[in-house]
Amino acid sequence: METTRFETFFDAIIAIIITVLVLKIPQPTSPTLGAFLELNPIYVAYSISFLVLYNIWYANHNLFQVVDTIDNTSVWIYGTMTFVISLLPYFTIWLANHVSSIPAETMFGLIFIITHILNTLATRAIYKSNPYNKQLYEMHFDSYYMNLPVIILIIGFILTYTVYVPGIYVCCLLSVVLWIVLGRLLRRCADGN
Repeated sequence: METTRFETFFDAIIAIIITVLVLKIPQPTSPTLGAFLELNPIYVAYSISFLVLYNIWYANHNLFQVVDTIDNTSVWIYGTMTFVISLLPYFTIWLANHVSSIPAETMFGLIFIITHILNTLATRAIYKSNPYNKQLYEMHFDSYYMNLPVIILIIGFILTYTVYVPGIYVCCLLSVVLWIVLGRLLRRCADGN
């Protein structure tokens, strides 16, 4: 399949998910700063989810700039990832409304771990189906450093199940920031800057 056609489809899905995500944020109960600040967990959860979706979009945009076609394996993995990230608005609001709930924390964290695994598998499938694409291999999208955010998420699970219930929530934020920083650093290394 041509990447331009697939990228257009994937971009539309990400845009729809972000739109649904923002529509799930409730309005403050009154026009005061206090009412606005009461929704702080919702804003943080939204920010985490938005940054994950944006980073997936940005990484795939850069990836598809150097790849002309993708195989069926990649399409199926991306399809599965699309299903998983389409659940993000539901679990984001659930977590935001119940930050101290272990089931809400767990599902929020699992969505991110599964998304990361699927994104890694999709990237590796694209590498495998384009073995002679020198530009692709120079970009280092498949770096093992990109697995550090998962390690932080696992630490979040340990925290949530032992001493600090919002551990997954906090570690998701740290993981997203690390994922973005690592992506930028690896791109700079590939560009030689």
